[in-house]
Amino acid sequence: MATEILTPVPLSTLQQTTDFTRRHIGPDIDQTAAMLAELGISSIEELMTQTVPDSIRLDDALDMADAVSEADALALLRRLADQNQVNRSYIGMGYHNTLVPNVILRNVMENPGWYTAYTPYQPEISQGRLEALLNYQQMVMDLTGMDLANASLLDEATAAAEAMTLCKRSNRKKSDIFFVADDVHPQTIDVIRTRAEYFGFEIVVGNPLTDLDHCDAFGVQLQYPGTYGDITDIKTLIEKARAQQAMVSVAADPLALVLLKSPGELGADVVLGSSQRFGVPMGFGGPHAAFFAASEKLKRSVPGRIIGVSIDANGNQALRMAMQTREQHIRREKATSNICTAQALLANMASFYCVYHGPDGLKTIAERVHRLTAILANGLKSKGVVVNDSYFDTLTLTLPETAAEVYQRALDAGCNLRQTAVDKLGVSLDETTRPEDIADLFDCVLGEGHGLSVAELDAAIVAGAATGITAEMRRSDAILSHPTFNSYHSETDMLRYMKRLENKDYSLVHGMIPLGSCTMKLNATAEMIPVTWPEFSNIHPFAPAEQVKGYQQMLTLLEEQLVEITGYDKVSLQPNSGASGEYAGLLAIRKYQASIGEGHRNVCLIPSSAHGTNPASAAMMDMKIIVTRCDEKGNVDVADLRAQAELHKDNLSCLMITYPSTHGVYEEDIVEICNIIHKNGGQVYMDGANMNAQVGISKPGLIGSDVSHLNLHKTFAIPHGGGGPGMGPIGVKSHLAPFLASHKVSPVTGLNPENGAVAATPYGSASILPITWMYNLMLGKSGLKRSTQMAILNANYMAEKLSGHYPILYRGRNNKVAHECIVDIRPLKEASGVTEEDIAKRLMDYGFHAPTMSFPVAGTLMIEPTESESKVEIDRFIDAMVQIKGEVEKVRSGHWPADNNPLCLAPHTQADMMAEEWNRPYTREEAVFPSRATRENKFWPTSNRIDNVYGDRNFICSCPAIETYMDDPI
Repeated sequence: MATEILTPVPLSTLQQTTDFTRRHIGPDIDQTAAMLAELGISSIEELMTQTVPDSIRLDDALDMADAVSEADALALLRRLADQNQVNRSYIGMGYHNTLVPNVILRNVMENPGWYTAYTPYQPEISQGRLEALLNYQQMVMDLTGMDLANASLLDEATAAAEAMTLCKRSNRKKSDIFFVADDVHPQTIDVIRTRAEYFGFEIVVGNPLTDLDHCDAFGVQLQYPGTYGDITDIKTLIEKARAQQAMVSVAADPLALVLLKSPGELGADVVLGSSQRFGVPMGFGGPHAAFFAASEKLKRSVPGRIIGVSIDANGNQALRMAMQTREQHIRREKATSNICTAQALLANMASFYCVYHGPDGLKTIAERVHRLTAILANGLKSKGVVVNDSYFDTLTLTLPETAAEVYQRALDAGCNLRQTAVDKLGVSLDETTRPEDIADLFDCVLGEGHGLSVAELDAAIVAGAATGITAEMRRSDAILSHPTFNSYHSETDMLRYMKRLENKDYSLVHGMIPLGSCTMKLNATAEMIPVTWPEFSNIHPFAPAEQVKGYQQMLTLLEEQLVEITGYDKVSLQPNSGASGEYAGLLAIRKYQASIGEGHRNVCLIPSSAHGTNPASAAMMDMKIIVTRCDEKGNVDVADLRAQAELHKDNLSCLMITYPSTHGVYEEDIVEICNIIHKNGGQVYMDGANMNAQVGISKPGLIGSDVSHLNLHKTFAIPHGGGGPGMGPIGVKSHLAPFLASHKVSPVTGLNPENGAVAATPYGSASILPITWMYNLMLGKSGLKRSTQMAILNANYMAEKLSGHYPILYRGRNNKVAHECIVDIRPLKEASGVTEEDIAKRLMDYGFHAPTMSFPVAGTLMIEPTESESKVEIDRFIDAMVQIKGEVEKVRSGHWPADNNPLCLAPHTQADMMAEEWNRPYTREEAVFPSRATRENKFWPTSNRIDNVYGDRNFICSCPAIETYMDDPI
């Protein structure tokens, strides 16, 4: 591995810190010994021997450097960051400089109370971020003029691809043609083409004014304003599409929509875009929250998550995820998409940006950006430079003889322009642009001393000189009229509003989140610090290569780390979610098979225990899905797998399998399983969701798989952000490497740009990749292995302690589990009527987020303590589960009625505590302070149990009237 920048900075210049591994891993030496003793095991090594199959265990340590201290790791990364050049960016293409309000930067983006929370599947302890996401949906609905919006998608390009498939699903027209306007951002066209290939859609790119009449399409994608700056008459284009029964999706700029007529008013069916410029740094491409809005008739087909308004058990207003919640785990291959990760943290930032500025502030920003653009446009026109007549913030300059000269002059002045053609350059302004920047641009384009003064041009604008937005283009309807967007414009008010929402949410700052398969481990502060360094956060994704040398070195080193950890030959960092990684891996398999004359292979075998995103991803690749059985121990039924592989050997494309299994065990036959697939002509896709039980002790590439995705937001410490961001890079063996996703705008070195893209930028959400880089560096080869071992120890200790009270559904060799275990609630439910949901909600009263509920087996709880939780915290959880078992017994015995007990009425709130009447057979103390730990440190749920059925029957995804907030007792 490359080591040239890994040499630590001399100790004389740095203060050495203590071993990071000791900080990352929860149990200390004494706690570790106590847990081993409870298992009757003398050492960690003995536990590994008893738990992990010999056939997959590594003989040697990882070929990586030893651990580096936090101070040294930050210093090394600083040296890389300093190699990046932060120019003033005028490239545009959907990525803009923005001023992140400091109150949001410090109190949301850099705040573990916001970024360590999990997806709000337990809404009673997620009301804060649910409100912020509801604000986001309201913001999107107002700006787009649409009936409903979701709570964010991954990026603008993949949102456009989702819009394409929605149009096909929702349009009965028998056509396979999707028309894309030629002024759609090129990265969006790239992703749309990739997605369309295996759906069998024909993509036609052209001028909709002249070409749409000759194209019988089922859907049309427009850009508003266009990528070159023109404000297209999309109303006329929408009418053209309507005439041939085509649906219309519009990709829009949210800041432009502050001034322009909304696409909804002009007739669009779907509106999408990126909310990045609403207070989220460019970050070399992400993460950013894409927005997605649609008409009411499409509400059952909108991909992703939608936050809805419902009521709780006491009739009070409460929020929850509606309809689409985890639909891929329920509907599997029939899911509307494989969207699993959203961009909740970034959507929250964008919504807070709009709350902070309000409608008047946003209009001021938008008018200022447009006014400066008009100053530049009129000044260049007066000097003979051809620019577009309509525009919001982007101009295309036609410079037949001097384009290259102007581009270089701008670079020399520290400015990045967009090269749109040999004779054309693009200039996009934003909220950070100042009058002196306009003067610099005049010098860059016209030569020093040839531009008009800003004062002269400003006077011309005031006098009524032409602007780029006509009166007919301007919107006349009000936006963001809800009181939430008009109440918190001082920093004091804004700070208190965000803190009030934060206080309603459970995150890792409060306690363990033992979600099986989700790996909610420590997101160390040292890992998070570099994310907001300007040298990482303020870089445009399509900045010139010579300006991002530090980024490229960091990314190369990260790829090398992941190659060594996985045993694969090449890694792609492009997929920006785990589900996107699945899609990218299957895409590489299918392209490889086509290259060797086996493109007909389309059968995908998936064990019944697999993640729900697996079949959804396979369906996107036009695969025929065959589900194979598992045996009574939860392992893949090898005989059934072999029979299915042999039956379909002529068309077998791949197997999708999770390892360790979703049932929480190391399957002994995994090597044989891989051999069976290869023998029958297929490839093995190993879902990397459970890599936290492999790092340092095994490698998927050595086990026999051909490709895996890695959930960096699980195993590799990127925080979940309340439901996103995530990252899902894939590792592949050498034969698949040539078929990894590339990028038309910014090709990935060594790959064919025609491979297609799976994300809007070549490195997905690049600005959060330093987190994993730091994680790997600070743990080093020994710390990475130790983390895996401790995750396995914690899980086995928990399984052993709980087994005397609850059945553990599946176990592997020597009665051991991997890094998680499944507690079977079904016997208790049958005996007492108490459900797994009752236990999940009751855990909130004990100060815990519930484990994963009813997945992968209905009626169970899947628990993963991770390596970062101490024995003290694990024991607290075990004690809570034991006490709850005692409460279940009281229900079973009739001591408490089945319909009036602390389980079925959980969680309990402060409102319950203060209620005048208490007609329950248990005390208030038993309700809200059931354990000593809760008396010492109480986390209060802010809603009673939420009525899911009511929320779906009364679907509302917009902000309720302000009067409803006034009644909130909390």
